Amino acid sequence: MHSVVERELELKLVLSPERAIPVPARLTYRSDDPYAVHIAFHIGSEHPVNWTFARELLVEGVFRPCGHGDVRVWPTKVEGRSVVLMALSSPDGDALLEAPAAAVSAWLERTLRVVPPGSESEQLGIDDGLAELLAPTPGRGHADELWLSDPWPSDESKDGE
Repeated sequence: MHSVVERELELKLVLSPERAIPVPARLTYRSDDPYAVHIAFHIGSEHPVNWTFARELLVEGVFRPCGHGDVRVWPTKVEGRSVVLMALSSPDGDALLEAPAAAVSAWLERTLRVVPPGSESEQLGIDDGLAELLAPTPGRGHADELWLSDPWPSDESKDGE
């Protein structure tokens, strides 16, 4: 069974140092996608704008600047409040979003309780899938032997061929 950790939150879209507009957002974490966080921004259009990036990036970004390219995250203070800034870049444009650090941290702590850091791969069942894939199948011994043999003749021909 998979778990989902969600949080509705009002972020601010920073337009200039003096101006920001509120943007409702939903933070989502799913244990069946354990390495990622999903953020849906509700910007007044028919469909939200969705971003997905590494949970580890957001966790680190609460404490220190991190990321490069499309997603950069860093903590700072704005008018005495602790906030997390997220700079998002896409072919459609760039956005600087401000989120309350306490709310983001509390939500991240919930995700870390659901899937502790370092245990993400266990959620995916990769080890079980690989074991099943690589397990010998009864009655298939001859096929396995053929598969393991070299199907291509050597480039070093013996009789001058």
